[in-house]
Amino acid sequence: MRTPSLPTYRAMTESSDERSPSTLSRRTFLGVGIGGALAAATGALPSSALAADVERVPDASPPPGFELDEVTIGQLQQGMASGRYTSRSICEMYLKRIAEIDRNGPAIRSVLQINPDALEIAASLDSERKSGHVRGPMHGIPVLIKDNIGTHDRMTTAAGSLALAHSIPATDSFVAQRLRAAGAVILGKTNLSEWANYRSTHSTSGWSGMGGQTHNPYALDRTPSGSSSGSGAASTASLCAIAIGTETDGSITSPSAVQSLVGIKPTVGLVSRSGIIPISHSQDTAGPMARTVTDAAILLGVLTGVDSRDPATAPSAGNAHTDYTTFLDVAGLKGARIGIPRVRYFGYSVATDAIANAAIDAMRSAGAIVIDPIDLGNSGNTEGDVLSYEFKADLNAYLASLGATSPMKTLADLIAFNNAHRSEEMPYFGQEIFESSEARGPLTDQKYIDALAAGHTKSRAEGIDAAVAKYKLDAIVVPTQGPPALIDLVNGDPRGGGSATNLPAVAGYPHITVPAGYHFGLPVGLSFFGPAWSEPTLIKLAYAFEQHTKARIAPRFLATAKLT
Repeated sequence: MRTPSLPTYRAMTESSDERSPSTLSRRTFLGVGIGGALAAATGALPSSALAADVERVPDASPPPGFELDEVTIGQLQQGMASGRYTSRSICEMYLKRIAEIDRNGPAIRSVLQINPDALEIAASLDSERKSGHVRGPMHGIPVLIKDNIGTHDRMTTAAGSLALAHSIPATDSFVAQRLRAAGAVILGKTNLSEWANYRSTHSTSGWSGMGGQTHNPYALDRTPSGSSSGSGAASTASLCAIAIGTETDGSITSPSAVQSLVGIKPTVGLVSRSGIIPISHSQDTAGPMARTVTDAAILLGVLTGVDSRDPATAPSAGNAHTDYTTFLDVAGLKGARIGIPRVRYFGYSVATDAIANAAIDAMRSAGAIVIDPIDLGNSGNTEGDVLSYEFKADLNAYLASLGATSPMKTLADLIAFNNAHRSEEMPYFGQEIFESSEARGPLTDQKYIDALAAGHTKSRAEGIDAAVAKYKLDAIVVPTQGPPALIDLVNGDPRGGGSATNLPAVAGYPHITVPAGYHFGLPVGLSFFGPAWSEPTLIKLAYAFEQHTKARIAPRFLATAKLT
Protein backbone atom coordinates (compact mmCIF):
# COMPACT_ATOMS: atom_id res chain seq x y z
CA MET A 1 0.00 0.00 0.00
CA ARG A 2 1.12 3.48 -0.78
CA THR A 3 2.38 6.24 1.48
CA PRO A 4 2.27 9.49 -0.52
CA SER A 5 2.68 12.98 0.84
CA LEU A 6 0.04 15.60 0.17
CA PRO A 7 1.55 18.64 -1.55
CA THR A 8 -1.81 19.78 -2.91
CA TYR A 9 -3.51 19.45 0.47
CA ARG A 10 -0.63 21.31 2.10
CA ALA A 11 -1.00 24.21 -0.30
CA MET A 12 -4.74 24.28 0.16
CA THR A 13 -4.57 24.34 3.95
CA GLU A 14 -1.74 26.86 4.07
CA SER A 15 -3.90 29.28 2.10
CA SER A 16 -6.50 29.14 4.88
CA ASP A 17 -4.16 30.91 7.35
CA GLU A 18 -4.28 27.84 9.62
CA ARG A 19 -0.60 27.20 8.96
CA SER A 20 0.60 25.59 12.13
CA PRO A 21 -0.44 21.91 12.11
CA SER A 22 -1.72 21.89 8.55
CA THR A 23 1.71 22.27 6.98
CA LEU A 24 2.51 18.68 7.98
CA SER A 25 2.39 16.18 5.17
CA ARG A 26 0.63 12.87 5.77
CA ARG A 27 3.99 11.13 6.22
CA THR A 28 5.22 13.75 8.69
CA PHE A 29 1.92 13.82 10.54
CA LEU A 30 1.85 10.09 11.11
CA GLY A 31 5.53 10.05 11.97
CA VAL A 32 4.96 12.58 14.73
CA GLY A 33 1.72 10.96 15.86
CA ILE A 34 3.11 7.44 16.16
CA GLY A 35 6.86 7.32 15.82
CA GLY A 36 7.73 10.52 17.60
CA ALA A 37 5.54 9.75 20.58
CA LEU A 38 6.82 6.18 20.83
CA ALA A 39 10.43 7.26 20.60
CA ALA A 40 9.95 9.92 23.26
CA ALA A 41 8.02 7.61 25.53
CA THR A 42 10.01 4.42 25.23
CA GLY A 43 13.29 5.12 23.56
CA ALA A 44 12.01 2.98 20.70
CA LEU A 45 12.72 3.37 17.00
CA PRO A 46 12.86 6.93 15.63
CA SER A 47 9.78 8.36 13.99
CA SER A 48 11.17 7.94 10.49
CA ALA A 49 11.21 4.17 11.02
CA LEU A 50 7.67 4.14 12.40
CA ALA A 51 5.95 6.44 9.92
CA ALA A 52 3.06 5.31 7.71
CA ASP A 53 4.97 2.45 6.13
CA VAL A 54 1.96 0.76 4.58
CA GLU A 55 3.85 -0.98 1.76
CA ARG A 56 5.93 -3.25 3.99
CA VAL A 57 4.98 -6.93 4.16
CA PRO A 58 4.06 -8.08 7.68
CA ASP A 59 6.53 -10.41 9.37
CA ALA A 60 4.52 -13.40 10.54
CA SER A 61 7.24 -14.89 12.71
CA PRO A 62 5.99 -15.24 16.30
CA PRO A 63 6.51 -11.96 18.20
CA PRO A 64 8.43 -12.03 21.47
CA GLY A 65 6.55 -12.87 24.66
CA PHE A 66 4.84 -10.03 26.45
CA GLU A 67 4.27 -9.71 30.18
CA LEU A 68 0.85 -8.11 29.73
CA ASP A 69 -0.57 -10.59 27.21
CA GLU A 70 -4.24 -11.27 28.00
CA VAL A 71 -3.98 -9.37 31.29
CA THR A 72 -7.27 -8.10 32.74
CA ILE A 73 -8.20 -4.77 34.29
CA GLY A 74 -8.48 -6.50 37.66
CA GLN A 75 -4.98 -7.97 37.37
CA LEU A 76 -3.54 -4.57 36.43
CA GLN A 77 -5.25 -3.01 39.44
CA GLN A 78 -3.82 -5.72 41.68
CA GLY A 79 -0.39 -5.07 40.22
CA MET A 80 -0.63 -1.33 40.86
CA ALA A 81 -1.99 -1.86 44.38
CA SER A 82 0.92 -4.18 45.23
CA GLY A 83 3.54 -1.86 43.78
CA ARG A 84 4.56 -4.29 41.05
CA TYR A 85 3.31 -1.86 38.42
CA THR A 86 2.54 1.81 38.12
CA SER A 87 0.23 3.30 35.54
CA ARG A 88 3.28 4.82 33.90
CA SER A 89 5.14 1.52 33.72
CA ILE A 90 2.08 -0.21 32.28
CA CYS A 91 1.75 2.49 29.62
CA GLU A 92 5.44 2.18 28.80
CA MET A 93 5.08 -1.57 28.32
CA TYR A 94 2.11 -1.14 25.99
CA LEU A 95 3.90 1.56 24.01
CA LYS A 96 6.92 -0.68 23.57
CA ARG A 97 4.66 -3.51 22.44
CA ILE A 98 2.98 -1.22 19.90
CA ALA A 99 6.41 -0.38 18.50
CA GLU A 100 7.35 -4.07 18.34
CA ILE A 101 4.29 -5.63 16.72
CA ASP A 102 1.97 -2.88 15.47
CA ARG A 103 4.49 -0.82 13.51
CA ASN A 104 7.05 -3.63 13.05
CA GLY A 105 7.03 -7.43 13.16
CA PRO A 106 3.48 -8.54 12.26
CA ALA A 107 2.69 -4.88 11.50
CA ILE A 108 -0.94 -5.10 12.55
CA ARG A 109 -1.39 -1.37 11.89
CA SER A 110 -4.10 -0.95 14.50
CA VAL A 111 -2.86 2.27 16.13
CA LEU A 112 -2.98 5.60 14.29
CA GLN A 113 -1.74 7.96 16.99
CA ILE A 114 -0.11 7.83 20.39
CA ASN A 115 -1.20 10.41 22.95
CA PRO A 116 1.97 12.45 23.52
CA ASP A 117 0.76 13.27 27.04
CA ALA A 118 -0.04 9.68 28.03
CA LEU A 119 2.96 9.11 30.28
CA GLU A 120 2.53 12.45 32.03
CA ILE A 121 -1.14 11.67 32.66
CA ALA A 122 -0.23 8.21 33.95
CA ALA A 123 2.36 9.68 36.31
CA SER A 124 -0.18 12.13 37.75
CA LEU A 125 -2.59 9.24 38.35
CA ASP A 126 0.20 7.35 40.08
CA SER A 127 0.64 10.33 42.37
CA GLU A 128 -3.06 10.27 43.19
CA ARG A 129 -2.85 6.58 44.02
CA LYS A 130 0.20 7.15 46.21
CA SER A 131 -1.72 9.80 48.15
CA GLY A 132 -4.51 7.29 48.81
CA HIS A 133 -6.98 8.40 46.14
CA VAL A 134 -8.12 5.77 43.62
CA ARG A 135 -11.00 6.94 41.45
CA GLY A 136 -12.32 3.50 40.59
CA PRO A 137 -11.59 0.34 38.60
CA MET A 138 -10.32 2.28 35.58
CA HIS A 139 -7.81 4.37 37.56
CA GLY A 140 -4.51 4.30 35.68
CA ILE A 141 -5.75 1.84 33.04
CA PRO A 142 -4.58 2.49 29.43
CA VAL A 143 -7.36 2.65 26.84
CA LEU A 144 -7.19 2.98 23.06
CA ILE A 145 -10.10 4.73 21.37
CA LYS A 146 -11.29 4.82 17.78
CA ASP A 147 -10.18 7.76 15.63
CA ASN A 148 -13.72 9.10 15.28
CA ILE A 149 -14.04 9.77 19.04
CA GLY A 150 -13.18 13.39 19.71
CA THR A 151 -10.49 14.55 22.11
CA HIS A 152 -9.45 18.12 22.80
CA ASP A 153 -5.75 17.51 23.33
CA ARG A 154 -2.68 17.10 21.15
CA MET A 155 -4.26 14.28 19.16
CA THR A 156 -6.45 14.81 16.13
CA THR A 157 -9.85 13.28 15.35
CA ALA A 158 -10.13 12.35 11.69
CA ALA A 159 -12.11 9.13 11.14
CA GLY A 160 -9.00 7.92 9.31
CA SER A 161 -9.41 10.53 6.56
CA LEU A 162 -6.67 12.81 5.30
CA ALA A 163 -9.32 15.50 4.89
CA LEU A 164 -9.43 15.90 8.70
CA ALA A 165 -5.79 15.02 9.33
CA HIS A 166 -5.22 18.11 11.46
CA SER A 167 -8.64 18.57 13.02
CA ILE A 168 -8.78 19.02 16.79
CA PRO A 169 -12.31 19.45 18.21
CA ALA A 170 -13.00 22.37 20.52
CA THR A 171 -14.04 20.07 23.36
CA ASP A 172 -13.68 16.46 24.44
CA SER A 173 -16.37 14.02 23.44
CA PHE A 174 -18.54 12.83 26.33
CA VAL A 175 -16.79 9.45 26.09
CA ALA A 176 -13.37 11.07 26.50
CA GLN A 177 -14.66 13.15 29.41
CA ARG A 178 -15.95 10.05 31.17
CA LEU A 179 -12.69 8.19 30.62
CA ARG A 180 -10.61 11.03 32.03
CA ALA A 181 -12.94 11.46 35.03
CA ALA A 182 -12.63 7.73 35.76
CA GLY A 183 -8.84 7.98 35.77
CA ALA A 184 -8.28 6.06 32.54
CA VAL A 185 -5.26 6.94 30.40
CA ILE A 186 -6.21 7.55 26.77
CA LEU A 187 -3.13 5.95 25.26
CA GLY A 188 -3.91 6.78 21.65
CA LYS A 189 -6.30 6.38 18.75
CA THR A 190 -6.94 3.39 16.54
CA ASN A 191 -7.21 2.88 12.82
CA LEU A 192 -10.64 2.17 11.38
CA SER A 193 -12.47 1.58 8.16
CA GLU A 194 -12.34 5.18 6.93
CA TRP A 195 -15.40 7.25 7.82
CA ALA A 196 -16.61 4.25 9.85
CA ASN A 197 -17.02 2.32 6.58
CA TYR A 198 -19.59 4.74 5.23
CA ARG A 199 -17.95 5.96 2.05
CA SER A 200 -18.09 3.23 -0.61
CA THR A 201 -20.16 0.20 -1.52
CA HIS A 202 -16.90 -1.63 -2.39
CA SER A 203 -14.80 -0.73 0.64
CA THR A 204 -12.25 -2.94 2.35
CA SER A 205 -12.73 -3.08 6.11
CA GLY A 206 -9.81 -1.82 8.13
CA TRP A 207 -8.40 0.47 5.43
CA SER A 208 -8.08 4.22 5.83
CA GLY A 209 -6.22 6.90 3.96
CA MET A 210 -4.31 7.81 7.11
CA GLY A 211 -3.51 4.35 8.40
CA GLY A 212 -3.52 1.92 5.50
CA GLN A 213 -4.74 -1.62 6.12
CA THR A 214 -5.24 -3.09 9.59
CA HIS A 215 -4.60 -6.84 9.83
CA ASN A 216 -6.31 -9.54 11.86
CA PRO A 217 -3.88 -10.89 14.52
CA TYR A 218 -5.27 -14.43 14.11
CA ALA A 219 -4.23 -14.57 10.44
CA LEU A 220 -2.63 -11.48 8.97
CA ASP A 221 -4.17 -11.93 5.53
CA ARG A 222 -7.69 -12.03 7.01
CA THR A 223 -10.00 -9.07 7.52
CA PRO A 224 -10.20 -7.45 10.95
CA SER A 225 -13.71 -6.45 9.87
CA GLY A 226 -14.93 -3.02 10.79
CA SER A 227 -15.39 -0.32 11.14
CA SER A 228 -13.76 -0.53 14.58
CA SER A 229 -10.97 -2.57 13.03
CA GLY A 230 -8.06 -1.08 14.92
CA SER A 231 -9.81 -1.10 18.29
CA GLY A 232 -10.48 -4.80 17.76
CA ALA A 233 -6.97 -5.68 16.60
CA ALA A 234 -5.30 -3.65 19.36
CA SER A 235 -7.45 -5.20 22.06
CA THR A 236 -7.07 -8.79 20.90
CA ALA A 237 -3.29 -8.33 20.45
CA SER A 238 -2.93 -6.91 24.00
CA LEU A 239 -1.73 -3.50 22.84
CA CYS A 240 -3.94 -1.94 25.51
CA ALA A 241 -5.94 -3.04 28.51
CA ILE A 242 -9.20 -2.36 26.69
CA ALA A 243 -10.46 -0.43 23.67
CA ILE A 244 -13.50 1.53 22.56
CA GLY A 245 -15.22 1.25 19.21
CA THR A 246 -18.35 2.74 17.69
CA GLU A 247 -21.20 1.05 15.86
CA THR A 248 -23.95 2.04 13.49
CA ASP A 249 -24.57 -1.49 12.22
CA GLY A 250 -21.98 -4.11 13.15
CA SER A 251 -18.96 -1.89 13.67
CA ILE A 252 -18.30 -3.07 17.25
CA THR A 253 -19.79 -6.54 17.15
CA SER A 254 -18.41 -7.67 13.78
CA PRO A 255 -14.71 -6.85 14.42
CA SER A 256 -15.11 -8.26 17.92
CA ALA A 257 -16.49 -11.54 16.58
CA VAL A 258 -13.75 -12.08 13.99
CA GLN A 259 -11.02 -11.18 16.50
CA SER A 260 -12.35 -13.29 19.38
CA LEU A 261 -13.39 -10.40 21.58
CA VAL A 262 -16.31 -9.42 23.75
CA GLY A 263 -18.01 -6.47 22.08
CA ILE A 264 -20.92 -4.54 23.59
CA LYS A 265 -23.13 -2.43 21.35
CA PRO A 266 -25.32 -0.64 23.92
CA THR A 267 -28.87 0.61 23.60
CA VAL A 268 -28.75 3.84 21.62
CA GLY A 269 -28.70 6.60 24.24
CA LEU A 270 -26.95 4.63 26.98
CA VAL A 271 -23.63 6.18 25.91
CA SER A 272 -23.56 9.73 24.59
CA ARG A 273 -22.47 10.36 21.00
CA SER A 274 -21.54 14.01 21.48
CA GLY A 275 -18.14 14.72 19.99
CA ILE A 276 -18.09 11.51 17.92
CA ILE A 277 -17.94 11.85 14.14
CA PRO A 278 -21.43 10.67 13.17
CA ILE A 279 -23.17 8.49 10.64
CA SER A 280 -26.67 8.24 12.10
CA HIS A 281 -28.21 9.77 15.20
CA SER A 282 -30.82 7.00 15.26
CA GLN A 283 -28.28 4.13 15.30
CA ASP A 284 -24.81 5.38 16.37
CA THR A 285 -23.29 4.39 19.69
CA ALA A 286 -19.90 3.80 21.28
CA GLY A 287 -19.06 0.71 23.31
CA PRO A 288 -16.34 -1.51 24.80
CA MET A 289 -14.20 -4.07 22.96
CA ALA A 290 -12.46 -6.35 25.44
CA ARG A 291 -10.92 -9.76 25.98
CA THR A 292 -13.35 -10.61 28.81
CA VAL A 293 -16.96 -9.87 29.69
CA THR A 294 -15.82 -8.53 33.06
CA ASP A 295 -13.56 -5.91 31.49
CA ALA A 296 -16.26 -4.88 29.02
CA ALA A 297 -18.75 -4.51 31.89
CA ILE A 298 -16.30 -2.37 33.87
CA LEU A 299 -15.78 0.00 30.96
CA LEU A 300 -19.46 0.21 30.04
CA GLY A 301 -20.30 1.47 33.53
CA VAL A 302 -17.78 4.27 33.16
CA LEU A 303 -19.28 5.46 29.86
CA THR A 304 -22.94 5.86 30.86
CA GLY A 305 -24.65 9.09 31.84
CA VAL A 306 -27.11 11.72 30.66
CA ASP A 307 -25.47 14.33 28.43
CA SER A 308 -27.23 17.57 27.57
CA ARG A 309 -25.36 17.61 24.25
CA ASP A 310 -27.05 14.36 23.18
CA PRO A 311 -30.84 14.29 23.71
CA ALA A 312 -30.91 10.53 23.06
CA THR A 313 -29.32 10.00 26.48
CA ALA A 314 -32.28 11.48 28.38
CA PRO A 315 -34.23 8.15 28.48
CA SER A 316 -31.17 6.43 29.98
CA ALA A 317 -31.94 8.06 33.32
CA GLY A 318 -33.23 5.22 35.47
CA ASN A 319 -32.11 2.65 32.89
CA ALA A 320 -28.34 3.11 33.11
CA HIS A 321 -25.90 1.70 35.65
CA THR A 322 -22.47 2.84 36.68
CA ASP A 323 -21.37 -0.66 37.68
CA TYR A 324 -22.39 -3.50 35.39
CA THR A 325 -20.12 -5.97 37.18
CA THR A 326 -22.88 -6.47 39.75
CA PHE A 327 -24.73 -8.45 37.06
CA LEU A 328 -21.92 -10.94 36.47
CA ASP A 329 -23.21 -14.35 37.53
CA VAL A 330 -21.48 -17.59 36.64
CA ALA A 331 -24.83 -19.37 37.05
CA GLY A 332 -26.65 -16.73 35.00
CA LEU A 333 -27.82 -19.17 32.32
CA LYS A 334 -29.67 -21.39 34.76
CA GLY A 335 -33.37 -21.05 34.01
CA ALA A 336 -32.78 -18.36 31.39
CA ARG A 337 -35.06 -18.55 28.37
CA ILE A 338 -33.00 -18.33 25.18
CA GLY A 339 -34.63 -17.99 21.76
CA ILE A 340 -32.89 -19.27 18.62
CA PRO A 341 -34.12 -17.86 15.29
CA ARG A 342 -32.91 -20.14 12.47
CA VAL A 343 -34.16 -18.27 9.40
CA ARG A 344 -31.50 -15.83 8.05
CA TYR A 345 -29.10 -16.48 10.94
CA PHE A 346 -28.09 -20.05 10.14
CA GLY A 347 -27.40 -21.97 6.97
CA TYR A 348 -24.81 -19.71 5.32
CA SER A 349 -21.76 -21.49 6.79
CA VAL A 350 -21.54 -25.13 7.87
CA ALA A 351 -18.63 -24.36 10.19
CA THR A 352 -20.41 -21.43 11.80
CA ASP A 353 -23.55 -23.50 12.32
CA ALA A 354 -21.52 -26.22 14.02
CA ILE A 355 -19.88 -23.76 16.40
CA ALA A 356 -23.20 -22.08 17.17
CA ASN A 357 -24.98 -25.38 17.75
CA ALA A 358 -22.21 -26.48 20.12
CA ALA A 359 -22.63 -23.17 21.95
CA ILE A 360 -26.39 -23.76 22.23
CA ASP A 361 -25.71 -27.21 23.69
CA ALA A 362 -23.30 -25.60 26.17
CA MET A 363 -26.02 -23.18 27.27
CA ARG A 364 -28.42 -26.07 27.77
CA SER A 365 -25.83 -27.85 29.91
CA ALA A 366 -25.52 -24.66 31.97
CA GLY A 367 -29.26 -24.78 32.69
CA ALA A 368 -30.71 -22.56 29.98
CA ILE A 369 -34.16 -23.23 28.58
CA VAL A 370 -33.66 -23.09 24.81
CA ILE A 371 -36.61 -22.38 22.54
CA ASP A 372 -35.46 -23.50 19.11
CA PRO A 373 -36.54 -22.32 16.64
CA ILE A 374 -38.37 -19.06 17.16
CA ASP A 375 -39.91 -16.71 14.62
CA LEU A 376 -38.13 -13.37 14.46
CA GLY A 377 -39.03 -10.47 12.25
CA ASN A 378 -36.64 -8.44 10.15
CA SER A 379 -35.79 -4.77 9.92
CA GLY A 380 -37.25 -4.35 6.46
CA ASN A 381 -35.28 -2.60 3.74
CA THR A 382 -35.36 1.01 4.89
CA GLU A 383 -32.03 1.24 6.76
CA GLY A 384 -30.16 2.42 3.66
CA ASP A 385 -32.45 5.40 3.21
CA VAL A 386 -32.33 6.35 6.90
CA LEU A 387 -28.55 6.28 7.09
CA SER A 388 -28.15 8.16 3.83
CA TYR A 389 -30.37 11.01 4.98
CA GLU A 390 -28.97 11.19 8.50
CA PHE A 391 -25.32 11.02 7.45
CA LYS A 392 -25.51 14.18 5.40
CA ALA A 393 -27.41 16.11 8.08
CA ASP A 394 -25.38 14.84 11.04
CA LEU A 395 -21.96 15.10 9.40
CA ASN A 396 -22.60 18.62 8.15
CA ALA A 397 -23.50 19.64 11.70
CA TYR A 398 -20.35 18.00 13.06
CA LEU A 399 -18.08 19.65 10.48
CA ALA A 400 -19.63 23.03 11.18
CA SER A 401 -18.68 22.61 14.85
CA LEU A 402 -14.97 22.29 14.04
CA GLY A 403 -14.51 25.92 13.15
CA ALA A 404 -11.06 27.01 11.99
CA THR A 405 -9.38 23.70 12.82
CA SER A 406 -10.68 22.19 9.58
CA PRO A 407 -11.14 23.52 6.05
CA MET A 408 -13.85 20.89 5.56
CA LYS A 409 -17.27 22.41 6.30
CA THR A 410 -19.70 20.12 4.49
CA LEU A 411 -20.00 16.65 2.98
CA ALA A 412 -19.65 18.33 -0.40
CA ASP A 413 -16.22 19.61 0.69
CA LEU A 414 -15.17 16.07 1.59
CA ILE A 415 -16.31 14.76 -1.79
CA ALA A 416 -14.28 17.47 -3.52
CA PHE A 417 -11.23 16.73 -1.35
CA ASN A 418 -11.36 13.03 -2.19
CA ASN A 419 -11.68 13.79 -5.91
CA ALA A 420 -8.69 16.12 -5.70
CA HIS A 421 -6.62 13.46 -3.89
CA ARG A 422 -7.78 10.30 -5.58
CA SER A 423 -4.42 8.55 -5.47
CA GLU A 424 -4.18 8.98 -1.69
CA GLU A 425 -7.82 8.60 -0.67
CA MET A 426 -9.36 6.43 -3.37
CA PRO A 427 -6.69 4.05 -4.70
CA TYR A 428 -8.89 0.99 -4.13
CA PHE A 429 -12.51 2.13 -3.79
CA GLY A 430 -14.58 5.23 -4.36
CA GLN A 431 -17.16 7.34 -2.53
CA GLU A 432 -20.51 6.22 -3.93
CA ILE A 433 -22.15 6.39 -0.50
CA PHE A 434 -20.88 9.94 0.04
CA GLU A 435 -22.30 11.00 -3.31
CA SER A 436 -25.65 9.29 -2.71
CA SER A 437 -25.99 10.94 0.68
CA GLU A 438 -25.09 14.36 -0.71
CA ALA A 439 -28.00 14.02 -3.14
CA ARG A 440 -30.50 13.57 -0.29
CA GLY A 441 -32.87 16.25 0.89
CA PRO A 442 -33.46 17.43 4.48
CA LEU A 443 -34.73 15.29 7.37
CA THR A 444 -38.18 16.78 6.82
CA ASP A 445 -38.54 14.73 3.61
CA GLN A 446 -41.47 12.33 3.95
CA LYS A 447 -39.38 9.52 2.48
CA TYR A 448 -36.98 9.77 5.42
CA ILE A 449 -39.74 10.07 8.02
CA ASP A 450 -41.53 7.00 6.63
CA ALA A 451 -38.32 4.96 6.35
CA LEU A 452 -37.33 5.67 9.96
CA ALA A 453 -40.79 4.79 11.28
CA ALA A 454 -40.96 1.58 9.21
CA GLY A 455 -37.54 0.44 10.36
CA HIS A 456 -38.41 0.96 14.01
CA THR A 457 -41.74 -0.82 13.68
CA LYS A 458 -40.25 -3.82 11.89
CA SER A 459 -37.22 -4.20 14.17
CA ARG A 460 -38.92 -3.35 17.48
CA ALA A 461 -42.68 -3.95 17.76
CA GLU A 462 -42.77 -6.63 15.04
CA GLY A 463 -39.26 -7.93 15.68
CA ILE A 464 -37.29 -8.15 18.92
CA ASP A 465 -40.05 -6.94 21.25
CA ALA A 466 -42.61 -9.26 19.67
CA ALA A 467 -40.35 -12.32 19.92
CA VAL A 468 -39.39 -11.59 23.53
CA ALA A 469 -43.04 -11.24 24.52
CA LYS A 470 -44.31 -14.23 22.52
CA TYR A 471 -41.72 -16.70 23.82
CA LYS A 472 -41.09 -15.01 27.19
CA LEU A 473 -37.39 -14.70 26.39
CA ASP A 474 -34.45 -13.35 28.32
CA ALA A 475 -32.39 -13.04 25.14
CA ILE A 476 -32.17 -13.97 21.49
CA VAL A 477 -29.00 -15.87 20.53
CA VAL A 478 -27.47 -16.42 17.08
CA PRO A 479 -23.99 -16.75 15.59
CA THR A 480 -22.61 -13.26 15.05
CA GLN A 481 -21.23 -14.10 11.60
CA GLY A 482 -18.85 -16.47 9.84
CA PRO A 483 -15.06 -16.65 10.19
CA PRO A 484 -13.10 -13.67 8.79
CA ALA A 485 -12.68 -13.52 5.02
CA LEU A 486 -9.46 -12.74 3.19
CA ILE A 487 -8.52 -9.07 2.82
CA ASP A 488 -9.34 -8.11 -0.77
CA LEU A 489 -8.37 -4.63 -1.90
CA VAL A 490 -9.34 -5.48 -5.49
CA ASN A 491 -12.97 -6.42 -4.92
CA GLY A 492 -13.60 -5.06 -1.43
CA ASP A 493 -15.32 -6.92 1.36
CA PRO A 494 -17.37 -9.96 0.31
CA ARG A 495 -21.10 -9.32 0.31
CA GLY A 496 -23.71 -11.79 1.49
CA GLY A 497 -23.69 -14.35 4.27
CA GLY A 498 -25.35 -14.06 7.61
CA SER A 499 -24.94 -11.41 10.24
CA ALA A 500 -26.59 -10.83 13.60
CA THR A 501 -25.97 -7.10 13.59
CA ASN A 502 -28.78 -5.59 11.53
CA LEU A 503 -31.91 -6.12 13.60
CA PRO A 504 -30.57 -4.77 16.94
CA ALA A 505 -28.78 -1.97 15.07
CA VAL A 506 -31.93 -0.67 13.36
CA ALA A 507 -33.91 -1.11 16.59
CA GLY A 508 -31.25 0.72 18.58
CA TYR A 509 -31.22 -2.21 21.02
CA PRO A 510 -28.26 -3.79 22.86
CA HIS A 511 -26.15 -6.53 21.31
CA ILE A 512 -23.24 -8.42 22.88
CA THR A 513 -20.92 -10.82 21.07
CA VAL A 514 -18.72 -13.33 22.92
CA PRO A 515 -16.02 -15.73 21.59
CA ALA A 516 -17.65 -19.07 20.75
CA GLY A 517 -15.08 -21.09 18.82
CA TYR A 518 -12.70 -21.35 15.87
CA HIS A 519 -12.64 -22.77 12.36
CA PHE A 520 -9.11 -23.42 11.11
CA GLY A 521 -8.01 -21.13 13.94
CA LEU A 522 -10.27 -18.30 12.75
CA PRO A 523 -12.67 -16.85 15.35
CA VAL A 524 -16.46 -17.12 15.39
CA GLY A 525 -18.57 -15.20 17.92
CA LEU A 526 -21.96 -15.79 19.51
CA SER A 527 -24.45 -12.92 19.76
CA PHE A 528 -26.89 -12.12 22.56
CA PHE A 529 -29.44 -9.37 21.95
CA GLY A 530 -32.70 -8.22 23.46
CA PRO A 531 -34.99 -5.24 24.15
CA ALA A 532 -33.96 -1.69 25.00
CA TRP A 533 -31.98 -1.29 28.24
CA SER A 534 -31.52 -5.06 28.68
CA GLU A 535 -27.74 -4.76 29.11
CA PRO A 536 -27.82 -6.20 32.67
CA THR A 537 -29.51 -9.41 31.50
CA LEU A 538 -27.34 -9.75 28.40
CA ILE A 539 -24.15 -9.21 30.40
CA LYS A 540 -25.25 -11.83 32.93
CA LEU A 541 -25.93 -14.38 30.18
CA ALA A 542 -22.80 -13.55 28.20
CA TYR A 543 -20.64 -13.86 31.30
CA ALA A 544 -22.16 -17.22 32.25
CA PHE A 545 -21.57 -18.49 28.71
CA GLU A 546 -17.99 -17.20 28.73
CA GLN A 547 -17.23 -18.84 32.06
CA HIS A 548 -18.90 -22.10 31.04
CA THR A 549 -17.03 -22.41 27.72
CA LYS A 550 -13.81 -20.38 28.17
CA ALA A 551 -13.57 -20.34 24.39
CA ARG A 552 -11.12 -17.48 23.84
CA ILE A 553 -7.64 -18.38 22.56
CA ALA A 554 -5.04 -15.63 22.16
CA PRO A 555 -3.92 -14.77 18.60
CA ARG A 556 -0.76 -16.28 17.10
CA PHE A 557 -0.08 -13.68 14.36
CA LEU A 558 0.03 -16.32 11.61
CA ALA A 559 0.70 -15.20 8.04
CA THR A 560 -2.35 -17.15 6.91
CA ALA A 561 -4.77 -19.62 8.43
CA LYS A 562 -3.47 -23.18 8.73
CA LEU A 563 -5.91 -25.25 6.69
CA THR A 564 -4.61 -28.65 7.77
